[in-house]
Amino acid sequence: MGNDNLITQSDERILFFFKSLEGMLDGLENLTENYRPMLKGERYLTDKEVSERLKLSRRVLQNYRDESRLPFCKLGGKILYRESDIQRMLGDGYQDAPR
Repeated sequence: MGNDNLITQSDERILFFFKSLEGMLDGLENLTENYRPMLKGERYLTDKEVSERLKLSRRVLQNYRDESRLPFCKLGGKILYRESDIQRMLGDGYQDAPR
């Protein structure tokens, strides 16, 4: 048997395989970090997530809750918002730029 069948760590095929595998693992890691399961077809966001996404302080979100501007659920001490309610609130406040 010759050495032409020997595959080493520096073989292009091995390097390509591990680089591809690394890319897939990064993609899966990103998916699992950002995965939000649906409950009855609805995604829920925490107070912190909404605050970060909308660039609003958590105090402003508290004011929105107090003023009934934004529906929410309270489970124990955790505040949750339906993603659809956030989108609706943004849509209601949307204004076209003047021409």
